[in-house]
Amino acid sequence: MRTLTISLTAQQIARLQSAIEGGGYASNSEIVRDALRLWEQREELRTLELQHLKRAYADGMGSGKPVAVDPTEFIGSLKAERRARGWL
Repeated sequence: MRTLTISLTAQQIARLQSAIEGGGYASNSEIVRDALRLWEQREELRTLELQHLKRAYADGMGSGKPVAVDPTEFIGSLKAERRARGWL
């Protein structure tokens, strides 16, 4: 493994020490590796969400000509549909 030097605040250092002393982690390196795994997972989810949004946008753009909708009427129709289904 390669050694990397990082700068942390006093509060971050205290939290690392607390996690080690509490038995949650064996070392600072273990904490940082866990944090990086979580960051990688978050980045993967962000990438998947962006792909989903791009597909949804493309689907919307390809679905036909836009139609003007009155927001008040639209919300009213959604509420009426919920009442008809017994959801309200």
